[in-house]
Parts: sequence; structure tokens; C-alpha cells
Amino acid sequence: MRLSFEYGLGTVEADLPENTDVFIPGETIPDPPYIPEEQLEQKTLESVRNPMGMEPLSQLAFKGAKVTIVFPDKVKGGEQPTSHRKTAIKVILKELYAAGVEKEDILLICSNGLHRKNTKQEIYNILGPEIFNEFWHTGRIINHDSEDYEHLVDLGKTKRGDPVIMNKYVYDSDVAILIGHTQGNPYGGYSGGYKHCATGITHWRSIASHHVPEVMHRSDFVPVSTHSLMRTKFDEIGQYMEECMGKKFFCCDAVLDTKSRQIEINSGYAKVMQPYSWKMANKRTFVPFAEKKYDVLVFGMPQEFHYGDGMGTNPIMLMQALSAQVIRHKRIMADNCVIICASACNGYFNDAYWPYLREMYDMFQKNHMYTLPDMNKYGEYFATNEEYIRKYRYAYAFHPFHGFSMISCGHIAEQNTSAIYICGAQEPGYARGMGLKTRATIEDALKDAKKIVGEDPNILALPQTFKLGAVHLMMKDDTIENV
Repeated sequence: MRLSFEYGLGTVEADLPENTDVFIPGETIPDPPYIPEEQLEQKTLESVRNPMGMEPLSQLAFKGAKVTIVFPDKVKGGEQPTSHRKTAIKVILKELYAAGVEKEDILLICSNGLHRKNTKQEIYNILGPEIFNEFWHTGRIINHDSEDYEHLVDLGKTKRGDPVIMNKYVYDSDVAILIGHTQGNPYGGYSGGYKHCATGITHWRSIASHHVPEVMHRSDFVPVSTHSLMRTKFDEIGQYMEECMGKKFFCCDAVLDTKSRQIEINSGYAKVMQPYSWKMANKRTFVPFAEKKYDVLVFGMPQEFHYGDGMGTNPIMLMQALSAQVIRHKRIMADNCVIICASACNGYFNDAYWPYLREMYDMFQKNHMYTLPDMNKYGEYFATNEEYIRKYRYAYAFHPFHGFSMISCGHIAEQNTSAIYICGAQEPGYARGMGLKTRATIEDALKDAKKIVGEDPNILALPQTFKLGAVHLMMKDDTIENV
């Protein structure tokens, strides 16, 4: 069969055996039905007025109250006109105003965490013209700055010993609102809930307590689950914030489908709302599909997705993206599974977004660096580099410690595969420098892979891996209770 795979700025075609299985999220197995567009505002209002485990905003908010509304950054998508954050913030603002809250007492915070700060245009795209024009010009929309120590508060450590340093605007507010979404994520199962505050409004030292090899290379992290140590740490950090603040976050999360449309909307206390939200999310995200284990996974990687332009060509970010697929799909992979991935791999690092990754890559090529985790000991060295920090704060670059969460994740692909082939690399040396095999085409790679997996391998093609909201594939007889 002839299939088209993501590649560079377009696609590439490949001829695969006729018995190849194909999985496309939302198509091979349909998602649960989404909420019709004309019902979105009403369904959101019903959720906000009936929160789980805490009082509604009409009781929490009051005239003179300082309110923070924390919303996800560009990495989490949400630019469509009916996105959850656009709809939810609009509804929540009406509830706040009705309770007597003044506009000048409301601050909207983009929870970019260690991601690059979002530009004015990106904020506009995320919030839409109505909300943007209401708040931007009076300085009431900001990015979180994890290096702005005047507006951070050190809360000490959780009982486990994890540092918790959080946004002071949120800490000081009378009402702290988290607008999130419940969508499949290789880091802890789902976005949203306590993951939102534990990563989006904290500091690199907090994030270094969970986005590191000793957490990400555990057996409870691969395959993806909602009971890993990482997810436990998210919950502990979020609940510790609430304990120190003396208030609960008011969360409003939407379960999203393959095209980021709202399936269900849940609000309230994250400790109660989060597991409830997962019940519906599990029906879309943990998909019992495979009748056999697969010897070969085939997919393509565009130049731009998720973290931004260059993710699919930058060798370190490329490794993270490969590993994310392993984390999601490990349950259906044979023990000797091979990955075949089309990638332009053209040496484009995007030094504006990731000014430190070229230095990290060069360091990995020498000085007794044998595996990616060998790099982790330099985390603080990079995280405190003043020039890289300046670029994070003032030039829309990712924070330098973010690269170490990518490196920690990147090793997972190597740990859980027999070989990884990069096909169509324009500068194949970069792929080889990460320990990957290179071939001109997917067909060439499959021919060579048969030396590992045999002449008649079970092949799974994933032709729209990075274009659609991802799922976590399971064996057909798996149930969510045993994952």
C-alpha cells in the first residue's frame, strides 16, 4: 500500500506491504461525540456554576478581590475560534463581573513555564480579539517569567523534598483560576489539572524534581500512565501550593478530542475534578486497538510542530519526539521493535528558540558522553547561564533547563527499541550523532530492519502522528484498569 507521511514542510510517500496496519486518531476508532459549537458557552457556564469539591465563583469572588486567570501557552494549541480557553475565559469573566470583581483587579497569566514566552501576536491568537483588546493595553495580560524573582515566591519543599517556587501574582491573589484541558500527554498521561500549575507557573528547580532521568526512566513512566511518579509529583506540588496559599485553585478543564474540540467540560477542585475528567478522557485517549504486537512503527516528522519550528529537524528535539511515541505506544510494541521515521533532519536548530541546544549537541559528541543521561549533570550549568536566561526572558527563547527535560525524554527511544531509522535526512550526520541509523527512504529502512525483525514483520503505520491529537495505543484486550 502507498501511504503519505509527514516530512519537513510537506509530506513524503512510501510503499509498504499490503498487510500493514494503519492507525489515524479519531478516524480508525472514532472519538466520543464532541459538544456542538452552539452549546459550548452554555455547557461551560453550567460547569463553572456547578464546580466539583468547592464553591462556585459567585461565592469565591467579591468586589475588591484580586483574581488571576492562568491559561496555557501556544505549545498547547487552542487558537481556533471555539477553543476551550477562549470560551471558558469569556464565561468566567462574566461570572467575576457579576460577583463585583473590577476589571483592573483581574490579571491573565500565560502559563509558559520554561517554554518560550508567547509574543503579542501569539497571545492575541490564543485569547482572541475580544479578550485581548479588553486586557492587553492596560498590561493585564502577562507571560509567566520563571526568572523574575521579584514575582516568584519560594514555598520550601513538599514532604517528598521537591522544591516549590511559584508565581507570586497567583500566590497573592484572592481567587486563582486555572484554565486547562484534558488531552493525552506522554508526561503523566494528561495535560491539565495539577500538571498545569506544577509546570506552567513554577521555576526550573521545581521542574528539575520531575523532568529528569530518575523519574522519566522508571518503569511506571513507560508506557504512559496516570499513576507514575511524575504524575504523583505534579499532584503533590499542586496540592502543596494550595496548602501554602490557603485556597484551592478553581480549575476549568475541557476533555478534548482529536481536533481539540470539547467533549466534556469539568470545573472545580483539581483533587476531585481531575480523576473525574480522566474517566471521559480515557475513552478517547487510551485506545484498545492492537491484536498483535508490532515489530515496526512507521511515521513521519514535520519540521514544525508542538514546541515550534525546527522541532522535527533539531536532533535533540527530534529524539524527544521519537521518545514521546514510544511512551504512548509501548504497550503495542514488540520487545525488539524498530522505529522508521521520515525526517528532513537538515541541521536547522532554530537558534532563536533554542539558543543552547547546539552547544548541548556538540557537548554530547565528546567528553565521555556515551548516552543522553550523561548530559544531565550539566543541567545547573546551563540553567544558570546568564545569556541563555536573558534570551528566555527578553528574546522569546525556551529556558535552558527545558533542554534537559528533552534530553531525559530523548533517551527513552533508545532504551525501548532495537533500532531507529531516520529516512530522508538532508544532513544525516546529525541523526548519526544521536545514535540513529540513516537511510534514503522508508523502503530502504524497512529492508534493512528485516535483519532485526525478520522477513515478515508486523508493521503499524501512523501517517498523521503530529497533525492530530495523539492517543495512547493499547492491546485490544487491555482495559484502562490495568494500565
